[in-house]
Amino acid sequence: MVDSSSYGLLQYFQKLSDEEFQRFKELLQKEQEKFKLKPLSWTKIKNTSKEDLVTQLYTHYPRQVWDMVLNLFLQVNRKDLSTMAQIERRDKQNKYKEFMKNLFQYIWTSETNTYMPDRSYNTIIDRQYKALLDIFDSESDPATAVVLGTRGKGKTVFLRKAMLDWASGVLLQNRFQYVFFFSVFSLNNTTELSLAELISSKLPECSETLDDILSNPKRILFVLDGFDYLKFDLELRTNLCNDWRKRLPTQNVLSSLLQKIMLPECSLLLELGESSCSKIIPLLQNPREIIMSGLSEQSIYFYCVSFFKIQLGVEVFKDLKKNEPLFTLCSNPSMLWMICSSLMWGHYSREEVISSSESTSAIHTIFIMSAFKSIFGLGSSKYKRFKLKTLCTLAVEGMWKQVYVFDSEDLRRNKISESDKTVWLKMKFLQIQGNNIMFYHSTLQWYFATLFYFLKQDKDTYHPVIGSLPQLLGEIYAHKQNQWTHAQTFFFGIATKHVITLLKPCFGNISFKTIRQEIIRYLKSLSQPECNEKLVHPKKLFFCLIENQEERFVSQVMNLFEEITVDISDSDDLGAAEYSLLRASKLKNLHLHIQKKVFSEIHDPEYGSLENFKLDQKCSFMTNFGDGSLFCTFLQIPQLKYLNLYGTDLSNDVVEMLCSALKCSTCRVEELLLGKCDISSEACGIMATFLINSKVKHLSLVENPLKNKGVMFLCKMLKDPSCVLESLMLSYCCLTFIACGHLYEALLSNKHLSLLDLGSNFLEDIGVNLLCEALKYPNCTLKELWLPGCYLTSECCEEISAVLTCNKNLKTLKLGNNNIQDTGVKRLCEALCHPKCKVQCLGLDMCELSNDCCEDLALALITCNTLKSLNLDWNALHHSGLVMLCEALNHKKCKLNMLGLDKSSFSEESQTFLQAVEKKNNNLNVLHFPWVEDELKKRGVRLVWNSKN
Repeated sequence: MVDSSSYGLLQYFQKLSDEEFQRFKELLQKEQEKFKLKPLSWTKIKNTSKEDLVTQLYTHYPRQVWDMVLNLFLQVNRKDLSTMAQIERRDKQNKYKEFMKNLFQYIWTSETNTYMPDRSYNTIIDRQYKALLDIFDSESDPATAVVLGTRGKGKTVFLRKAMLDWASGVLLQNRFQYVFFFSVFSLNNTTELSLAELISSKLPECSETLDDILSNPKRILFVLDGFDYLKFDLELRTNLCNDWRKRLPTQNVLSSLLQKIMLPECSLLLELGESSCSKIIPLLQNPREIIMSGLSEQSIYFYCVSFFKIQLGVEVFKDLKKNEPLFTLCSNPSMLWMICSSLMWGHYSREEVISSSESTSAIHTIFIMSAFKSIFGLGSSKYKRFKLKTLCTLAVEGMWKQVYVFDSEDLRRNKISESDKTVWLKMKFLQIQGNNIMFYHSTLQWYFATLFYFLKQDKDTYHPVIGSLPQLLGEIYAHKQNQWTHAQTFFFGIATKHVITLLKPCFGNISFKTIRQEIIRYLKSLSQPECNEKLVHPKKLFFCLIENQEERFVSQVMNLFEEITVDISDSDDLGAAEYSLLRASKLKNLHLHIQKKVFSEIHDPEYGSLENFKLDQKCSFMTNFGDGSLFCTFLQIPQLKYLNLYGTDLSNDVVEMLCSALKCSTCRVEELLLGKCDISSEACGIMATFLINSKVKHLSLVENPLKNKGVMFLCKMLKDPSCVLESLMLSYCCLTFIACGHLYEALLSNKHLSLLDLGSNFLEDIGVNLLCEALKYPNCTLKELWLPGCYLTSECCEEISAVLTCNKNLKTLKLGNNNIQDTGVKRLCEALCHPKCKVQCLGLDMCELSNDCCEDLALALITCNTLKSLNLDWNALHHSGLVMLCEALNHKKCKLNMLGLDKSSFSEESQTFLQAVEKKNNNLNVLHFPWVEDELKKRGVRLVWNSKN
C-alpha cells in the first residue's frame, strides 16, 4: 500500500489511462538515463501498479521525482496534468506560507515586543539582514548560518522577524519554498521522534505531502532557536541516521540534521547563545556568523520615542545618555525594555525609580517592584511575598528540570491559579507560548529562580527536584556550561544591601548574610589543593564581583585564591579581571591567556593599570601579545618573579619592549620562558643586549629559529661579568656544531650558568666534542647538560667519558634519543666506575641499546656511589638483561633511586621481577617518562591551554 505521505503524486497517476500509464513506464527508462540515475529494472516496472510505482519512485529518486514526473506527463501528451500538478503544489506552498504568516504575525504582535514601528526595527537590524541575504543567496549551495550574541541582544526576535518576512513574501522568496521554525527547547521532554513527525507538527492540513516537500531539500530552510535551553547534549557523529522517517532519540535526530547526515542539501539558520555556542559550532559544516551586537545609540533613541510619547521619549533618552553606566546597559534590548517599563511606572507615580548607577540585578529588582506596586498597590507585604514565592518556585523548578515552557499542571503545582496567571501576564512576568506559558524573558526566570533561595525558609516544602544552595553552587562554579551559568550573576547582585533595601517595602525583611556565607564557604573549598572540584570559569566570577561591588565582600572572595588561570577574550574581560585581581592580596600565581583581538579593542596604552597586583611568584600568558604595550604595566609588579609567554608571537619590536621593561630596576622577573615565540636571530641579539643587566636567572628560548647567529649573541651576553643567568634552554632552535664553538668560549668564562639544554639540535659528535673540551676545564661551572636528539653516535662517548672522570661539577647528563648503542655505553660505564666520577643523573633512553650492555650497566650501578637516576626507557632490553640489572639494583652498594623503564612493555615474568625489586628497595622507583614533567616545566612548554585553577 502506498504511504499516505506520497498521496500527492498518486492522485495524478490515477488520472492516466492504462495506455498512458504503460507509455509513462516505457519512457521512464530513458528519463532515468537523462538524469544520470541508477535505473530501475524493467521487470520491476513493467507490471507494477500505480501505487507501487509511486513508492518505488519516492524510494529510489526522492530528490528528482517531481522533475521527472512533470517532464514525463508532457511526453505522454498530458500537459494538463503537468500544469495542474504545478499549480496545486504552488497553491499548497502558498497556503503553508499564509499559515506561517498568520502564526508569526500573531507571535510578532502578541509575544514579541520591540516597542517601535517595524520600519525602525528594520533600520536597527539592517546590517544583520544584509548578512542573512549574503549567506542565503538565491543561487547559493546549501548553507549554515549561526546568529550569535549574548543573552538579551535580540537573536530570537531577529529570527521571528525573518520568518515573518519570508512568509509575507519579502525575504528569500527565490531561495526557499519551505522554512520551518522550531524552538528546540520545546523538545526537552520528548524522548523520541522522527524528523517527519517534527515537520508534520508544523504543517496545516492543506499542505503538500512530506515526500513532496522533502523532494527538493535545497529549497528548505530550518530555523532552530533556543539551544541554550536544550536539556540534552548533541554529540559529534554519534548514532547518526539519514532516514528522516525513522523514530530515534530526539538528540540523535537533531544531531543528524545539524551534521548534514539527514537532509544534507537543506540549509540551517541557528540561534546560539553563550552556553550553546561552543557545543554546537563543532557539529556544523562551514557555519557563517551573523552577530547581534546590541542596540546602537540611534536604536536606543528609536526605542525611547516609540515606547513613550515622542516628547517624553526624547527627554528619557537624554537622561539615559547622561548616565553612562545605565546607558551602557541600554544596548541590551531586554534591559532597555525593563528600564523603560520602570521609568514609565515612575513617570505616572511621580517617583524616581532608578538611581545614577544600577547593576543588572538592581534593574530587574526595580522592574519587578514597579510592576508589583502598579498591580498590588498598598497590599500587605506578607501577601505580596506569598505571591512572589509562587513565581520563584515555578522558576527554580524549571531551572533544575531544564524546563522553560510550562503547562497548566506546572502552574497548579506551584499554586498559580488562572487569575494569578492573568495577573502575571499583565505584569509581563509571563507570556503565552502556543498553549503553554513561558517567562517573559529568560533572565526573569533566572532572577526569580535565584530569588527563591533568598526567600526560602526551613519550614517550606518544595518539589524534590529543587536542589539545596550548596548543590546549586556546585552546579554554578564547579561544572562547565549549564543552565545556571547566568543565574550566578544574580546571586552576587541580589546579595547586596542596595537590592535588599529595594525589595523590603514590598516583601518585608530578606536576609542575604546566609547566602554570602554559603558562597564564601563553597568558594573556599574550591581553592583548597585537596579539593577535586576546581573553579572552572574564574572570569565569570569576576563579572559577578563587579555586579556586587561591595568592597569588603569582593576582597573576601578574592582572598580565597592563591592561584588563578583566566582567559581574557575581550576588553570587558580585561576590565573585569583588573577590578577583581586588584583586590586579591593573597594571590601568588596568575596565568593569563590574552587573545590577540583584546589589544585592538584597547586604545589607551595605560588601560588596565595592574601595578598594584600583589603576586608572590608567577604570571603566565599564552597569546599574541599585541604591540607589547602591556609589558610596561605587568612587568613592574614588584612580586612578579615568573613570566611564561610560550606560544606567543613576538616581533622584534615587541621583544625590544619586553627587554626594555625587564631591564627596569622595578622589574623582579627571574624566570623568563619564551618558547615557541617565533624569536629570530636578530631578536635574540636585541634580547642579549638588554638581559645583561637584568635579574633573569632562567631563560627558555626553546622552539625558536635562533640559529647559530642567535646563539652567538647569547654567548656574548654569557661572557659579560654582569650576566647572572643560571639556566639556558635552547632545544629545537635550529643549531649546528658551529653554535658549540660559541658556547665553548662562553662556558669557560661564565661563572653562573649551571644548566644548558641543547636538545633536538643538529650538533653531531663534532659539536659535542667542542663542548667536552670546555667541560674538561676545572673553572667550568656547568652542572647539567641536556643533549637528547642531537644526532650523536658512540664515537663521541670517548670524549664524554673523559669529562665524567675529571669534571667535579657536572651532575646531570642527558643523552637520550641518540645512536649511542652498546659500544658507547661500555665507554660511559668505564667512566662511571672511575672513582672521580661525580655524575648523579644519566639519560640513555632511546639510545639503540640491547642486552649486550646490561652487564656493563650492572657493574656501574654497583660501583658508582653518586649515580641516583638512570633512564633506560625505550630500549630493546629483554628478560635476561633485565635480570642482570635487577641483581645490581638489589646489591647493597647500589645507590640508584630512579630507573627509567616502561614496565608494561616487558613480559609478565619481567614485570614481576621489577615489582619484586621495587618492593625490596623502598627507595627505588621504576618510572616510564620519568623526566618529562620536569623538562616541560623548565622549558616552559604548554601542550594545551588549560584554564583549570
